[in-house]
Amino acid sequence: MAYPIINLNSTDQVELHFDDLDGRVKNYFAAFELCNADWRPANLSTFDYLKGFSNIRLSQYRVSSVAFTRYVHYQAMLPDRNSMPTKSGNYLLKVYLDGDTGKLAFTRRVLVVQPLADIASQILQPFNSEIFKTHQKVQFSVSKNQLNVLNPQQQITAVILQNNRWDNAITGLKPTFIRGNLLEFNTENEAIFPAGKEYRWVDLRSFRFRGPHVAKTTYDRQTREVIVEPDAERNTQRQINFRDYNGHFFIESSDSDNPWWQGDYAEVHFTFVPNNNQPYPRKNLFLVGQLNMYNVNDTAALTYNAQNGVYEKKMLLKQGYYSYSYVTKDVDNRSSKASAEQTDGNYWETENDYTILVYYRALAGRHDELIGATTINSLNSRRLGF
Repeated sequence: MAYPIINLNSTDQVELHFDDLDGRVKNYFAAFELCNADWRPANLSTFDYLKGFSNIRLSQYRVSSVAFTRYVHYQAMLPDRNSMPTKSGNYLLKVYLDGDTGKLAFTRRVLVVQPLADIASQILQPFNSEIFKTHQKVQFSVSKNQLNVLNPQQQITAVILQNNRWDNAITGLKPTFIRGNLLEFNTENEAIFPAGKEYRWVDLRSFRFRGPHVAKTTYDRQTREVIVEPDAERNTQRQINFRDYNGHFFIESSDSDNPWWQGDYAEVHFTFVPNNNQPYPRKNLFLVGQLNMYNVNDTAALTYNAQNGVYEKKMLLKQGYYSYSYVTKDVDNRSSKASAEQTDGNYWETENDYTILVYYRALAGRHDELIGATTINSLNSRRLGF
């Protein structure tokens, strides 16, 4: 459940898994691309930040067995010893076919950190009375004892992620106060997140038996279909803390021994019931989570069924445990951020994870170095903001 962060010049690795539903073996390759803090490609050659080859072939794969859905499962431990990052920073892992970078299959974000800065952080309630009960404020300080920073305002920047999400990340944070070697990031208007509510979830670890929050399961030799119990608005319900996975999912099967190549797929039907069965005017509704990388484009929107007064969405998912949320977004303003205020509401008491990333660029540097990373939980380390 942790973010894929590895230490520079260490033996740390991340584990990559994916399925190809075409069901035939292909030649997949993986490559790392160094990016700046804003995920734009760094102005460096691959020879400047990779030791070894610029790409590697993914040679570990297995054809599915037991499962009715035919697929090929690929996996790898990265970085490979034949292609090692030599600089800290943001890396975009690119997976493509046949050694041709034009045949890109997908990308994933990986962080390589060189821990040169110590981060102390806490979660507060904002002082603003309008958002006091609905938002969470992240306050932190950075010790730069190991760095020779001449101009912290120009050379140091920070990014905060809520539950490992980049779609609502707060970026470009600059130090508010400078006291010797201590940089304080303490502003009332910038590092503030809507707290949301505990994530919804559905247990799809078995297609033979009906799991929690599953209304019906049907399958034959050709298809698998799972009907999830309808979800309703929760913005007027009281906040209740329970253990959730903050939008994450994990692949697991109680019907087979190894979920990676024996787990099956199913068409999973989600239903959302809006208040009074009326659609949200001038808004699109999305089901989001790590299961779709918090995608809020048109292809990920739910469709409103006027006859039944509900929103509907069908997704192809592998056996596992999924946590998710519903968000709305303005149709007329594509630059607006997705919000769960209408569907779930925002409550200060909600449990969230916050990851703080600190970047440094030397005065003559050509890319942003990641010099510090830490994760704080809103329940384990927070205090009232008064």
